[in-house]
Amino acid sequence: MMHADRVGPVLIVEDDRNTAALIKTYLEKEGFQTAVVHDGEEALNMIKTSNPGFVILDIMLPKIDGWEVCRRLRSFSDVPVLMLTAREEEIDRVLGLSLGADDYVVKPFSPRELLERVKAILRRARPVQSPKVKLLCKGGLVLDPEKLKVTLHGRIISLTSHEYKLLYALMRSPGRVFSRSELLDHFYQHGEVVVDRVIDVHIGKLRQKIEMDPARPQYIQTVRGFGYRFTDEDGSKSK
Repeated sequence: MMHADRVGPVLIVEDDRNTAALIKTYLEKEGFQTAVVHDGEEALNMIKTSNPGFVILDIMLPKIDGWEVCRRLRSFSDVPVLMLTAREEEIDRVLGLSLGADDYVVKPFSPRELLERVKAILRRARPVQSPKVKLLCKGGLVLDPEKLKVTLHGRIISLTSHEYKLLYALMRSPGRVFSRSELLDHFYQHGEVVVDRVIDVHIGKLRQKIEMDPARPQYIQTVRGFGYRFTDEDGSKSK
């Protein structure tokens, strides 16, 4: 069960004050603490100084738009992000996820649906781990399931919740080929309709962080026509 009082403040970044007030009201009724800002520049400053537990981020913002806010904050923070968009085009959804957003809601939205999306993202970002889970290691890459930490040759790698869960699924079963739909099931478990190419976006981002040469991956290999697998060979060649 997810406890709102154990989550840091939810930062609502929305220039429409009525929408911001509505979101704030629903979240606070569920026990969440909230903070509200109305432009992208103020949002980045707030994230850097107050360390929120969650960010609800509108795309159309004054000064700095939501796309750029998301891109910049991912350079220094893994805080879960739910984006609000007025358009339902696939390219908007893929772009938001590729920049590091955890999910999106299309306007106009149901406040109850938004609240449930927030809760679902927080559950996924804090998966319950069984005791005595061993480290997953390959070469210099180490995933610690108990600490939710990934290191590469001793250097901590900052991953989004989706990237972490994707890497965890692959590393737990080295050599096994996962289809894109199987991988999607690891972080979209509530019937969300998501295009398969979102997995390609996450894989690309993950390779940028863990591969010495993302164009010639050693860890996460593409199996053409099927999906992806984590290498089960020492010094294996990329596919």
